[in-house]
Order: sequence, then structure tokens, then C-alpha cells
Amino acid sequence: MHKLKNYALGSMLCGALLFSLNTFAQTAVKTEPDPPKTWHQMDLKADGFYGVSLTQAYQFLKGKKSKTVVVTAIDSGIDTTQNDLKSILWTNPVKTDPYVGDVHGWDFLGGKDGKVDYTETTEEVRQYYKLKDKYAGTTTAPAGQEKEFAYWQSVKATYDTTFNKAQAEIKDLTMEVNVLSATNYYIKKELKLRSDQTFNKADLEKITTTNDTLVQSKTVWQSVFTQIGESTDNAKVLKDLTEYYAKQNNTVNPDLDARAKIVGDDPDVNDGKPYGNNILKTPDCSHGTGVAGLIGAVRGNGYGIDGIADNVRIMSIKAVPNGDEYDKDIANAIRFAVDHGAKVINMSFGKKLSPHKDWVDAAFKYAAAHDVLLVMASGNDGQDMDAKPEFPNDTYLDGTTTDNVISVGASGPKLGENLAADFSNYGKKSVDIFSPGVKVTSIDMDAEFNTADGTSFSSPIVTGIAALILEYYPNLTASQVKHAILASATPLTGTMVVKPGDKTQKVDFASLSKTGGIVNAYKALKIASEMKGERKE
Repeated sequence: MHKLKNYALGSMLCGALLFSLNTFAQTAVKTEPDPPKTWHQMDLKADGFYGVSLTQAYQFLKGKKSKTVVVTAIDSGIDTTQNDLKSILWTNPVKTDPYVGDVHGWDFLGGKDGKVDYTETTEEVRQYYKLKDKYAGTTTAPAGQEKEFAYWQSVKATYDTTFNKAQAEIKDLTMEVNVLSATNYYIKKELKLRSDQTFNKADLEKITTTNDTLVQSKTVWQSVFTQIGESTDNAKVLKDLTEYYAKQNNTVNPDLDARAKIVGDDPDVNDGKPYGNNILKTPDCSHGTGVAGLIGAVRGNGYGIDGIADNVRIMSIKAVPNGDEYDKDIANAIRFAVDHGAKVINMSFGKKLSPHKDWVDAAFKYAAAHDVLLVMASGNDGQDMDAKPEFPNDTYLDGTTTDNVISVGASGPKLGENLAADFSNYGKKSVDIFSPGVKVTSIDMDAEFNTADGTSFSSPIVTGIAALILEYYPNLTASQVKHAILASATPLTGTMVVKPGDKTQKVDFASLSKTGGIVNAYKALKIASEMKGERKE
């Protein structure tokens, strides 16, 4: 959800709802039942689901002592009151910090009086309007401006694709929102629900009337729940659809002044001056909450979910709006995390353009110099990152790379042709490893759950494994942890899967990433245990 804000869920909602509305009077199409809520932690041999063998990992660790590891989630914020998280939130021990008032992290999208810049547009829209007056209608590069003109051409091509997609989807989304709102009303009325109550797929079975309107309403919601996941409810569907609609509408009719009005800084000037505020629980922090939960939600408490790692402190940094993040915020977020003791940073976001990539590159290198591991979601566009890279990435402007970055693609629950998620980005040179990312369940805001698709959820699973390794083997460097994780993936050579972004073409799963396989927590820990630690404190 690149919030990952490339919106695998939003696109899926759009597709599922179109499908539903076209089958009004038909019986909902049967699909595979949802996998278990903990499938991402399961073992293929023991359980039949291609998870990360977490039970086996903890059996291997039995009797060993752990050391607390600080993990940062650069994301949309976090629900600091969530019962599965509040006891493991990082607390800043420094009382004279330049970011005055930070407690559990920092909000680089914050402004005065507790305001937060929630809704931004995409980077290509921002860059298009920045350069449009200068170059629109120009066919050849003005003398001395060849480099900027070439950049403008790239911006415009990307903008045109984004704009056309948004414009087309808005028409469908308008109809879908209207129909779902109406059918939502009829279902709730029939079930005698209050305005603040919700319904799910199981509740629909209570409706036995033959009234045509109710039958059609029931069919629509059955199809939606079947396509999206049975664990969701009507309120979440409508919320996610509304957010996606807002994002697409902000592409066609962008508010380009939101940041200036709220944050008040210039995103094109990175002068080191503090900005933002300390508000982390915001109306759009669902994504960051889910990411944090997968990394380290309190284990064994009988509540919520069990995170991957069992002894972490989560530092939350809000830098991802309902739209594309700013390079300035990401660069500063990485530096904040490094300076405040993070050993692993999760980055479940991405975009198509990076106007200040040099700032982000410098932050990546800063993390490398301080032995901090960066784990990134590869993205949800179903495209080859080798041919069409997204940002941020670890191929720097100067042609160098560092060995402290892991790029993660999304895999499904079953070994077979759908093992590679249809939305996942891939790349034999650009993506390191795959990790569960289809119908993965985590905690949400306000004691809720969220089952979602996206490399956004694949990445924190790997981040959790990295943290788990460092808990028990704290002398390993970021590079060593990375290589233990990559070596844990068995190359699935010969496993033919539907190519992401394509409905029919089959490819070898091993061709989709550097490792050709899926992360395994047990194997990663076993490999880590045999390494001689090289970390220099």
C-alpha cells in the first residue's frame, strides 16, 4: 500500500469493484479461500504455505539471550496507542535534541498547531507544474539548458501516463463509490446496524430476503469481500477506496500549496534546519501501523498479531503522505534514524522520479558509513526494475553502490504459478529477494486488523528478520546481516510463475530477483550463527 504508496490495494479495489458491479445479478465468483492470518510466518513443508519458517527460527533460538534492537519505520506514522505496539515504541533519551519535543520519532510532514500535510500528489505532477511554464510547447532544448530540457521530457512522459490513468480511473471510481455507498446503506438497514457499526462477508449470510435491491446489494459486497479478502469489512473498503479516489483526484486537480501552507519549508532547499512536529498518530497512519506490527508487534500476548522480531524498539518517522514522499524528507528521515541509534530502517514507499536523488544517495551512504541496514519495498507496479527503476534505489548518481540495502519483492502463499504477486516489481539485478506480500494480516489503527497486498508488507517481514538476527548476533555488520538474509533464499529454478504485470506469460521465478528465492528466517539465523561478527562499535 508503495504506501507503499503505489497502492496495490487501491488498484485491486478498483478492479474488484468493477468486476462486482458487472456481475450484479450473478452469484459471487468463488475464489481460493483466504490463507491463514499467520501464513507469512508458516513453513512450506510443515504447513503447506510458503512463509518464512518463523516457528522453526524461534526453535533454533531457544535458550539464547537477545539484545534490544532499534528499528525505524519511515512511513505514514504510527498509532502510538495500539496495544500491540505501545510497549515497544522507541523513546528518545536525548533531552536537548534539535527536534524539540520528539518522543517516539518525528513527523517531517508536520507544521504548526499540530497540523500535518496528509495529502500530496505524485512527484511527476509536482515536477510537471514546476517546469510547465518554462518548457511547454518547446520542441528543442534552449541553448545551455539541454540537461534540464531532457529532464522535462522525462517528467512530461511520466506525467502523461500518470494523468491519463488517474483520469480514466476517476470515472470508474465515482460510479463505484456511489454504488457502494448506496448498497452499504441497504445492507446496514437490513442488518439493523447503527451508523458506526460495520459488516463483513459472514454477516451477509444473515440476509435471506428475495428483495431485488437487497439481493443485488448482497451480491456486490460478496464479490468485493471475495476479491479483496474475507477479513475486511465495509468501513475499511470504503475508507481505502475514498483514499485512493483522493489520490487520483489530486493527480488531475492537484493541490500544490499544501506543503507550503502546513509544513512551511522549501522542499527544494535542504539546509539542515529542523522542521516538522512530533505528531505520529494521524488519520492516515494505518499503513505505518501495519508495517510496524509486522516488524515487532508484541509476541505471545494473546492480542493482535505476533511480530517477526521479539525484542525491538520501533522508532516511527512520518515522511510518507497520501501521495509521493519528498526527497528532502526521506534524506532527513534516514539521517534522523541513524543519528538516534537505529540499526535497521524499513522503507515501504517509492516513486517514479527523484529530483534530489543526490540528497537521498548521500543519506544512504551515511547509513552505510554508520553500519545501518536499509530494507526497501521494490514497488507495486508489476514492472522490471532493471529496465525501469523506481526511487529510492542504491544505484547512485556517481555509479557506485553500497552493501547495506535490500530490495524486496512480494510473493504469494502457495508454491505454484501464482507464487510471484501479480503486482510486484521485480528485477534480476535490482530486486534482491522475495517475501510474503499477498493477503498478509497485520494490526491497524484503533485495535483493528488489516489484511492487504503489497511489497509494503513484504519489506517489514524482511526487516523483522534482520532485527531478529541482530538481537541474537549483535556483532554482525549490516552487510553480514544482508548476506545471511539473501543466502537464506533457495533459488526456485524451474518454478514457472505468471510474470508480474502480465496475465499469461510464464517465467522462471528464479529470474525475478538476484537470489531467485524467498526469504527464510530459520535459514537466515542458522547462517548468521556461523558468521564471525565484524561490527565495530
